[in-house]
Amino acid sequence: MKALRCDEPGKLSVIQRGLPKPGPGEILVRIRRVGICGTDYHIFHGNQPYLEYPRVIGHELAGEVAEAPAKSSLQIGDIVCIEPYLYCGTCRACQQGKTNCCQNLQVLGVHRDGGACEYLAVPERNVVPAAGLELDEAAMVEFLAIGAHGVERSGAKPTSRVAVVGAGPIGIAAAIFAKARGAEVSVLDMNVRRLAFCKDEIGVDHAFEVSTDIDSRLKKATEGDFFDVVLDATGSSKAMTKGFSYVGHGGTYVLLSIVRADITFNDPEFHKRETALLGSRNATRYDFETVLNAIRDGKVPVAALASHRSSLDEAPSRVPAWSSPEAGVIKALVEL
Repeated sequence: MKALRCDEPGKLSVIQRGLPKPGPGEILVRIRRVGICGTDYHIFHGNQPYLEYPRVIGHELAGEVAEAPAKSSLQIGDIVCIEPYLYCGTCRACQQGKTNCCQNLQVLGVHRDGGACEYLAVPERNVVPAAGLELDEAAMVEFLAIGAHGVERSGAKPTSRVAVVGAGPIGIAAAIFAKARGAEVSVLDMNVRRLAFCKDEIGVDHAFEVSTDIDSRLKKATEGDFFDVVLDATGSSKAMTKGFSYVGHGGTYVLLSIVRADITFNDPEFHKRETALLGSRNATRYDFETVLNAIRDGKVPVAALASHRSSLDEAPSRVPAWSSPEAGVIKALVEL
């Protein structure tokens, strides 16, 4: 079968490899869609912190069941998405239901080869039925679940004033699910096209282009109170540090981003605000189900999100181009 591999930073290739053989309790999935995300671009550019090369990329996955054990609830031909976080189930985090924080976590396409290939064998507990969804929709569940998880972590309420910093796919996902909770949502970014997308397609309440006077504009817009919840999805250590100043008194700061850096903050200001600082890692099955239900209910503009696409054979030339902000990508899909 064919697979899309990052051989080393800056080099992608389509390779041939053998078909996987599912082990006990595993499902063989025929992969039909692969979403390309920031992690994949980081892998290509050589700045993903948890990876060794070469690596078959891809963890935003949708496909059809090709083979299942006799007693499985899944049937051949079922449309599914993949929860790409392979957890041990036995560590203390897993025992508490925090499988996304597993001490032995292996993420497809990062810690081990991913799903940008024609067939993939995964444990049945990682295969999520997506009945009623199209393949494009199923391929977007994973990245939307990351945003949904961050919003769940934040505790945002209908009365909350929420700021999402960074209008890439994860930030867009966070904005969608903050809006779904009825919160007043502002999005901050330097990219005016993405800000327009958030206004036109998601219906965020406010969109702020980040420039030198952003602090004064946010202060004026919030009458000096700033935000009850701030979610960072920038992937920038500088922006993550700056985001502390956007959190209002008694507010919560959620870091969706991960970077190779130390993040610092001013302790007196942190204590004065009694800021709650939270990391947000991956997603859980609960978040996947939240997203599936939202898509079925028509609350996610999936067609608008799918901005670019290619075949697997075209991907080595398309992915580098997509990684440029000038490409205008919201979400790129590889079709198999």
